Amino acid sequence: MGQPWMLVRAAAILLVTRQTLALSDIFEDGKSDKEILDHLLRATRYDKRLLPPVQDTVNVGVSVLLLSLASPDESSLKYEVEFLLQQQWFDPRLKYSNQSQYDFLNAIHHHNDIWLPDTYFIMHGDFKDPLIPMHFSLRIYRNGTVFYSMRRHLILSCQGHLNIFPFDDPECKFSLESISYEMKNIKYKWKDENEDVLKKSSSLATLNAYLIKNQTLECNSNNNWRGNYSCLGVTLIFTRDRAFYFTTVFIPGIILVTSSFITFWLEWNAVPARVMIGVTTMLNFFTTSNAFRSTLPVVSNLTAMNVWDGVCMCFIYASLLEFVCVNYVGRKRPLHNVVYRPGENPVIQRLPAVLSRIGIILASPLGDKKRDSTGVANEIVSCTNCGPNPCTHTANNGCAAEVRKKEPPHPIRVAKTIDVIARITFPTAFAVFLIFFFYHYSNQQPDAQK
Repeated sequence: MGQPWMLVRAAAILLVTRQTLALSDIFEDGKSDKEILDHLLRATRYDKRLLPPVQDTVNVGVSVLLLSLASPDESSLKYEVEFLLQQQWFDPRLKYSNQSQYDFLNAIHHHNDIWLPDTYFIMHGDFKDPLIPMHFSLRIYRNGTVFYSMRRHLILSCQGHLNIFPFDDPECKFSLESISYEMKNIKYKWKDENEDVLKKSSSLATLNAYLIKNQTLECNSNNNWRGNYSCLGVTLIFTRDRAFYFTTVFIPGIILVTSSFITFWLEWNAVPARVMIGVTTMLNFFTTSNAFRSTLPVVSNLTAMNVWDGVCMCFIYASLLEFVCVNYVGRKRPLHNVVYRPGENPVIQRLPAVLSRIGIILASPLGDKKRDSTGVANEIVSCTNCGPNPCTHTANNGCAAEVRKKEPPHPIRVAKTIDVIARITFPTAFAVFLIFFFYHYSNQQPDAQK
């Protein structure tokens, strides 16, 4: 039983000795990397159709280096990502002798002759470059380690949350896995297991793309497309340019709404001016709103922009209706031929009467006020049945007090009063809406990003 085993061992040692002699003969000084690779990859000793002969699965270390980010069209949620994908694995068939002067062999021209992991990109979007990489690097080190890097330029269709647009943070995801080898054959791993973020180039260029967070992870059951294949995922979370939307949407909207409030400070009968301001602000808001909303995708649910447009239009339309109401009331015929003095103000007009009443109360001696059984002071009123001379009595002494008839307010006074009330209520209500709108939507984030 021992002799066959000894024969097999001797044959193996002889084979290794021959290979070593051949390697030492071919890898002596002066040989080029092409000659060495031609010898390593000859058909009698290397077959690229076979996996590297390792004991367990082939571990492929993966790293991603971000080169540039761009968002040419933020409303359509398409982001361009350029990165360098680096893969590393061990292939014992590609070891070469230490007598060579090369630390590594440049195998860029032997790309089609070496076994490569058939890495497949799972993504929502498209490749900007052809599927076959045109910019890549392939190095083989002395111990048989293969380092393969290639440049990729992807156009990602990211997932946004239009219900809180533009206060949402778009999330872009793409994954990579082997298209033909199952997990028992190939296992993808991130090279830096202690880090869960992507590496960024020192000259990282961004164009209207604001990356706030990135993450590298292994695909879970929700992101793994085929289950028994090794998969790695990349998550990129961007934020939007808030200044752009404030300068093009919110600030112009605030200016137009507050401009419609100017009509409350004009005369009630200034029909041309008030109509021009109301109609102009409404048309301008319609124009700016439609021009911006035409670039957004249509969704069925209520979004933040729908709330903004609807409430702003309600304020502008309400200010126009307020003018119609004021003009209608001011043109009504006054009751009982009430005379209106031009320029009178309801608040200023009542002020002398209030001050006169306060003065009478303060000037009256304490003895002039008698309290009834409930302890409430009786008001001093003028009496009409005291004869030719006027006299004053308390209201509860049986004297027939002079009855003063309250005249109905003049329609113009009512119209001016409506304007005075609108000057306070409209700006206050709009300010409350602005505080609620920006606080509510700026703090609202989807559950996936919390």
